[in-house]
Amino acid sequence: MAGETVTSREMLRRLIAFDTTSRNSNLELIHYVRDYLKSHGVESKLVPSEDGAKANLYASIGPNVPGGVVLSGHTDVVPVDGQPWDTDPWVVTEKDGKLYGRGTSDMKAFSAIGLSMVPRFKRANLKVPIHFALSYDEEVGCIGAHSLAERLMGDVPRPRLIVVGEPTMMSAVHAHKGTRRYHTHFRGVEAHSSMTHLGVSANHFACEFVVFLLRLQDELESRAVADSEFMPPYGTITVGTIHGGTAANILARDCVVHWEYRALPGDDDQEVITRAQAYVAETLLPAMKRKHPDAAIEFEIGPGTPPFPPEGNDEAVKLVQSWSGSNVVTSVSYGTEAGIFKNAGGVPTVVCGPGDIAQAHQPNEFILVSQIKACEAFMDRIVEWASSGR
Repeated sequence: MAGETVTSREMLRRLIAFDTTSRNSNLELIHYVRDYLKSHGVESKLVPSEDGAKANLYASIGPNVPGGVVLSGHTDVVPVDGQPWDTDPWVVTEKDGKLYGRGTSDMKAFSAIGLSMVPRFKRANLKVPIHFALSYDEEVGCIGAHSLAERLMGDVPRPRLIVVGEPTMMSAVHAHKGTRRYHTHFRGVEAHSSMTHLGVSANHFACEFVVFLLRLQDELESRAVADSEFMPPYGTITVGTIHGGTAANILARDCVVHWEYRALPGDDDQEVITRAQAYVAETLLPAMKRKHPDAAIEFEIGPGTPPFPPEGNDEAVKLVQSWSGSNVVTSVSYGTEAGIFKNAGGVPTVVCGPGDIAQAHQPNEFILVSQIKACEAFMDRIVEWASSGR
């Protein structure tokens, strides 16, 4: 593979062939990228997960000076289990101007196009560097990005901007909501349903908790700002799953409520969990314990992504617009790793990449061939910019 040059579509085919569903290791893909870069004389640095089963990768091309650009992408994808795919999700299939496969839009295309450009990056007389940053476990809470951003920002001279290549149809996204997931576990005491005075139903109190969250959601909606860039224009609480009980005639011993909160930039992202914990401690738990002293309620705070505010991103947005040719600037309600990278070093950050977010996580996920071409032109302009030293 010494010095191998591949097209962006061939690189995409290779990356899609690695089943990097978040439950799996991504090391096979990471090692492939490491070896590919090494064949072009580019050394990579790996940042492994605590158990060593996964790794982030970062690498730099060009002079070791400030002012470069970081091309950031996550390597994991969501599962295909139970989805009605018409093609093999791990084989890129072209039909009617579309490339089908898991991760084509979300988001291996951006990384594939950048990697295919490595020979051109190497040939160019770059005045500022181009950095690659590939992470693991974005889809399950942006787990890998924290250590990647910390190492990258501590290792390379301060970049001028970071581009997170999530699918935006090559328009610039300068802000998004934050996300945090929670698991609230209600522990009751089992008893026969005819003897309710002997036990306590975890399900009953879990339902009261869900009603509390719904009322809190109504309060958040009442705070909506008329001119907000976001849709919906307020923080949102959703209850994803509720698991509890074993039979209709047994008081439920366990019930777990899995829920999330998406906060607007500038909101207090601790308000909802603080109020939920206070309601549990002051109202629900005492009521459960009055029925039985062994009752309990536990909170587990899961992974999350910080809000990505627009402040400080204007210069990066202008550069990305000049590379993409799009004047559109938007804010979105889904989360990315952008806030993590921006928080790590304060570097202006923009989300911009090929593909449509509407395809993310869907069966028969695809990316338009025209989006591949648009991103190739975007990378060409990055080379011109990095070579000019402007």
